Amino acid sequence: MDLKDSLSRFKQQQERCQSSLASIALSSKPKHRAQPINAPSVPARPSQPIKFSNDTERLQHINSIRKSPVGAQMKLVIELLYKTRQAYTAEQINEATYVDIHGNKAVFDSLRNNPKVHYDGRRFSYKSKHDLKGKDQLLVLIRRFAEGLAVVEVKDAYPTVMEDLQALKAAGEVWLLSNMDSQEDIVYPNDPKAKIKVDDDLKQLFREIELPRDMVDVEKELQKNGIKPMTNTAKRRAAAQIDGVKPKPKPKKKQREITKRTKLTNAHLPELFENLNN
Repeated sequence: MDLKDSLSRFKQQQERCQSSLASIALSSKPKHRAQPINAPSVPARPSQPIKFSNDTERLQHINSIRKSPVGAQMKLVIELLYKTRQAYTAEQINEATYVDIHGNKAVFDSLRNNPKVHYDGRRFSYKSKHDLKGKDQLLVLIRRFAEGLAVVEVKDAYPTVMEDLQALKAAGEVWLLSNMDSQEDIVYPNDPKAKIKVDDDLKQLFREIELPRDMVDVEKELQKNGIKPMTNTAKRRAAAQIDGVKPKPKPKKKQREITKRTKLTNAHLPELFENLNN
């Protein structure tokens, strides 16, 4: 009897242990929603490809900028200063462009010595040749250059300077002409004291004045009358001959060719009479 009792107790202990292990195993498995018996089995989802996080992409972008040439980093900074016209510290530039000025001595020295950058010891800002804030100051500057001011010298003074130039031209405050020699725009002041009414006969006489055929002769006539020409054709031609550079021949026009009987007049300058016609 003792042996039978011992075997019975042993079996009962085994059953309790098995039930305990089974309950532990069930509690460790993830819970799934119960499915009907006849429901088709759902295929397992394919594993998604690993993607870089936005932070990883940003770090890669920062690294590519800081490893770029000094000139490329300077361009990013100068473009920021030019577009915003604000003063930035090195930390603010780093936040806006990822260019580490303090961490790159070559970039720092290049920016500090750049003629388009002003550095006050703490902040960097854009520096144009002429410090202008608006149309009124632009007009004052133009009136100081009676012989003309190159537009390229003021085009970066402030963001809307080109619009203001056109507005001054439309208002009759300035003349905006192109230099035929350098192909650059020149702005001239239009003195309000010189606004006079001219008779039609005098206008016609001016238009009928014959001009020299060669640009060298035009420049000589200007000098005879005490006017300094903006071009020096003789010097340019002499330099071209020394360097062996032949001037490009101008394409010939089949119609309206210039002959010995052709009369060259001032009629090709109608803009000079825009205000006088009124």
